[in-house]
Amino acid sequence: MTSPQLAADAPAVGCCAPGALPLGDEQAAELARVFKALGDPARVKLFSLIAASESGEMCVCDLTDPVGLSQPTVSHHMKLLVDAGLVTREQRGRWAYYAPTPGPLLAAVRYLAEP
Repeated sequence: MTSPQLAADAPAVGCCAPGALPLGDEQAAELARVFKALGDPARVKLFSLIAASESGEMCVCDLTDPVGLSQPTVSHHMKLLVDAGLVTREQRGRWAYYAPTPGPLLAAVRYLAEP
């Protein structure tokens, strides 16, 4: 029979020790911003359309029909993608042009996938 005192003196060993340090608050907030921006199917589709474009950029006027949304709604979604750093926005006259910046998405995946 094991004495309760002996068990209490034994070093505490967790069942699952973390292999690496968890993300800091700032990194976690940045990752959440990226994933939140991609948390809507319309934004995922918009990002994929821009990333797949032959010219490497797309005008907002060319993004409305493929997603079936109005221009103001597409602009709202694009603002969230810009704020998350997933695309850049360049104003040319009346139209806004968007280009993908895959760095934040790749960084987010790397943070979570690498040990």
